[in-house]
Amino acid sequence: MKHVYLMPGMAASPLIFENLKLPEKDFTVHKLEWIIPKVKEPLRDYVTRLLTHVKHESPVLIGVSFGGVIVQEMAKQIDVEKVILISTVKSKKEFPRRMRFSKATGLHKILPTRLVENFDLLVKYNPGFAPKKIELYKKYLSVNNRIYLNWALDTILNWEQEEPLLNSIHIHGDEDPIFPIKYIKDCIIVPGGTHIMIINRFRWFNEHLPDIILS
Repeated sequence: MKHVYLMPGMAASPLIFENLKLPEKDFTVHKLEWIIPKVKEPLRDYVTRLLTHVKHESPVLIGVSFGGVIVQEMAKQIDVEKVILISTVKSKKEFPRRMRFSKATGLHKILPTRLVENFDLLVKYNPGFAPKKIELYKKYLSVNNRIYLNWALDTILNWEQEEPLLNSIHIHGDEDPIFPIKYIKDCIIVPGGTHIMIINRFRWFNEHLPDIILS
C-alpha cells in the first residue's frame, strides 16, 4: 500500500482533488492543506511545519502549481518514493519571462492582494469575470489570508532551485497560460491541458496516474 500525499496550488483548497480517484487496493490518499505562514517565514521553515502533517515513511508526494514547489522542498527534508509535479516548474529556469520581470522589479509586491480577501470586491473591480469562473474561484480558492498571499507570491518568485530533483516526474498541459509549455523541459504532456487540468481533465489523471506512480 502506497501513501500518496496531495498538495493543492496557491490559495487552493484540497477540493481541487475531489474527482481524483486512485485504486484503493494500491493507494491511500492524504490531502494536505495550506497553513498560514509567519511573516517573512523562510520556505524551508514553512515546509518543516507543513511536514508535521505527513505521517508515513517514504510517501509519494504530488503537488499542483505552487504546491509542486512545496513538495519538491519537502523531498529535500524527508525520504520520498517519488515526487509528481502537475502544472508547475522544476526549477527557476522554467519560469516565464513575466515572472522573472516581476521578481526583478518587485512588481508583485504592489499587487492588491487585499482584494482577494473580499471576493465580491474583486469581482466588482473585474466585471469581465465569467459566471463559471466566479463559481470555480469561490469553490476552489479557499485561502484568502493577505499574509499568506503576500508570502506565497514572494516565495515562488524567489525560489532558487537550479536543477530538477532526480526522483521527480512532471505532468504539464500544452495550453497552460501560467507556466507556458515552451519553458518546460522533460515532462509528460497532456494535450489541451490548462493550468487547472487537475479539475477539468481529472479523467486523464484517473486513467494514467496509477501507472505513473507505480512505474
